[in-house]
Amino acid sequence: MDRVFLDANILFSAAYRCDAGLARLWDLKNLELISSGYAAEEARRNLSKDEQRIRLEALLCKTRLVPEASPRTGGLEVQLPEKDRPILHAAVQAGASHLLTGDIRHFGAFFGLRLHGVLILTPATYLQ
Repeated sequence: MDRVFLDANILFSAAYRCDAGLARLWDLKNLELISSGYAAEEARRNLSKDEQRIRLEALLCKTRLVPEASPRTGGLEVQLPEKDRPILHAAVQAGASHLLTGDIRHFGAFFGLRLHGVLILTPATYLQ
């Protein structure tokens, strides 16, 4: 079973429109969806409408939220901006098999690679 960590932009995109294609992640079998309070809060901050926030909360009810990872998790020396490090750290600490993100700018160089055991992918690549 895949253990898939969702970045804030995935949560945001799945909640943004009622017909968002990313919402089908929550319908897949043999999959555990994981995220963190840090990612959930970022998604909440960026959603502007009540109905979007309601959709986000419904998705989060079906997502395991893990505690914030210690930023000093040993050996995670990866060149990422400060705001993105808690995402990778939480995914590693949660034992995720995958990290899904649409953040091409900061994670793009790592797409298709395993960082500390976590395969970094776009949702489109994962869903193929």
